[in-house]
Amino acid sequence: MLDVSHVTKKYGKVTACADVSFHLDPGSVTVLLGPNGAGKSTIMKAIVGFLRYDGAITVGGFTSKSTDARRLLGYIPEMPSLYPNLTVSEHLEFLARAYRLTDYRDRAEELLRRFELTDKKKKFGDELSKGMQQKLNICMGLLPEPKMLLLDEPMIGLDPHAIKQLKELIGIMRDQGRTMLVSTHIIDSVDMLWDRTIIMQGGSIRANVTREELDADGRSLEQLFFDVTEGVSQSEMTHPGGEDA
Repeated sequence: MLDVSHVTKKYGKVTACADVSFHLDPGSVTVLLGPNGAGKSTIMKAIVGFLRYDGAITVGGFTSKSTDARRLLGYIPEMPSLYPNLTVSEHLEFLARAYRLTDYRDRAEELLRRFELTDKKKKFGDELSKGMQQKLNICMGLLPEPKMLLLDEPMIGLDPHAIKQLKELIGIMRDQGRTMLVSTHIIDSVDMLWDRTIIMQGGSIRANVTREELDADGRSLEQLFFDVTEGVSQSEMTHPGGEDA
């Protein structure tokens, strides 16, 4: 579903990603782990098409910046970017029109119910708390039901109920054959979700293993992380904060 081939991204003399390659199968959840500055957000933005880079990325066989690829691709960014003069309902309607969705209203209502935003439908974007903004951000990413979904630090700022709902929806989408790439630096938030994990450090991939391979090796996801990244402190992985490169 997703092929990232020898992708390198530099900002001047700084290399954010160096020769990054991986493949994601349909109907799978891959967790992209790494400390702050590892290059996770850079590779996510490259996949979405926000950045220029060297190398190649395809989604469903289409070049990532093509219209065909973007029809398959969804993105939930780390930082919500809402319109202050649109209500919660209007945000979803705007997105539905942009994607030319039909019969989307029942799904929109279901997402608002799941994330406890039903009574906030008439609130403007700048009237929402940070947690509510993140919930709306997630609803907007899920509404088009993309075949391939990128989630960048999706659980930061969410309350326990919203985290539970998001994990349930990720499981449902996997069962539907959708592919998800979840970027995070908080291991505990994704420990039960993943089929494959890719660990990055210093702009490079340090590990790329399936759950079955790790189980056979007798290590936990946390043990694998610290084994391959070495000198990275445990507190850096268990407490949110800061933006990725």
